[in-house]
Amino acid sequence: MVKKKFVVGFALFLGFMWMCTLISKSIYATRIPMVSINTLEEKYIEHKVEAEGIVIEGGKQAVNALGGVRVKALMVHVGDRVEEGDVLFQIDLEDLHEIMEEKQTEINKCQLQVNAILENQELARQRKEIEEARAREDYDTTARQKDTEVGRAEDVYVRAAEKLEDAEGLSEEEYQALLDNLQSAAYGEADAKGARDGAMKEAQRNIEDILFPEDKDASLSVLQTEIAQMKMDLSAYQEIYNEQGNVTAKAAGMITNIFVDVGDRVPDAAAMMMTDDSLPCQLKVILDQDQKKYVGFGDEVTVKLDGISRTMDMTIDYFSESQSVPGCFETYINLPEDTGVPGLSGTLTRSEKGEKYKSCITPSAIYTENGRNYVYVLKEREGILGPEFYVEEVNVKILDQNENWAAIESAALDGDSKIIISSDKEFKKGDVVRWSE
Repeated sequence: MVKKKFVVGFALFLGFMWMCTLISKSIYATRIPMVSINTLEEKYIEHKVEAEGIVIEGGKQAVNALGGVRVKALMVHVGDRVEEGDVLFQIDLEDLHEIMEEKQTEINKCQLQVNAILENQELARQRKEIEEARAREDYDTTARQKDTEVGRAEDVYVRAAEKLEDAEGLSEEEYQALLDNLQSAAYGEADAKGARDGAMKEAQRNIEDILFPEDKDASLSVLQTEIAQMKMDLSAYQEIYNEQGNVTAKAAGMITNIFVDVGDRVPDAAAMMMTDDSLPCQLKVILDQDQKKYVGFGDEVTVKLDGISRTMDMTIDYFSESQSVPGCFETYINLPEDTGVPGLSGTLTRSEKGEKYKSCITPSAIYTENGRNYVYVLKEREGILGPEFYVEEVNVKILDQNENWAAIESAALDGDSKIIISSDKEFKKGDVVRWSE
């Protein structure tokens, strides 16, 4: 009987211990993170770029008016569409009339200066003619006078020579006196010819000095050029005045910029800017560095504009580094004629199938720390309560990835590796975890 009680008691003790073990194991298990795993898969890493853009004008044209006139009224606003001949703004006619009168006064003043210069030039011309005539008269008079003096000197020399030839029976002193007279006559003749040559050269130079061209003076040309320009300006003012001060559009388009306001004076540059309807609109899209890897000049893309149900297969027509957004890139796509208006939003989409990789996993399974990429792998070992799973870190190299898949490379992984992709609790390397199969 005692033995039987002992057996029963021992059995109850074992049962109790078994129950405690189950309860303890159950409590222990509830505290262990529950993880989900996946194995490496073979996938194509597809890349899809989707970026928002805005429709801009294909070209611009300037609206110019004569600078300096005052704006009386603006008839358009930015974003307005206008047709050829539509009035864009009006010029203050009273102010314009004052400007025209001032311009005419300036023309008259300049014309008076021109007339004075022309009159002075005519007087100078007449004065020069008189001076030239007098110089030539002096030349002729000097020539006659000097020729006479030379002739007389020659006559004295001839007479002295004749006396010396006819000299007979003269004493030595008388003969020497005749020789001296002949020598003196020869000197006198030479002096007369030298004086004549000098006087004639001086008279000739006086004529040459008078005939020498006057210094160039650009005053007349400058004034005449100014008058011509002011007359052109006056003609342009008159044309505006004849149009009742209305400045109209030369072609159809949409107003994109207005650089004047009521009361302002029109600048020398453009008063307004408007689109050029002869050129189709463009879709402008800004891409970041990652998107730039998969979109480039000449690539085919899909374009969808807001408010237009259909999509369009287009081509990248321009691609360049952005000047306004450093580190990004500007993409322009020429839209078909009569498609879109400036300011409309649009979307650019491009998909690239990419390469096929044998070892791919969801990007959420990859962790990055200090430039190192790694995954957590499920390993099995013997624990206190029997076989258990624990966590091991494995470094990986990312070859390519998109939103859904990442291609990785690691010598420590194969097709049977159990890579942890999620967990209901936080864990770290070496922790024991449960595996939800």
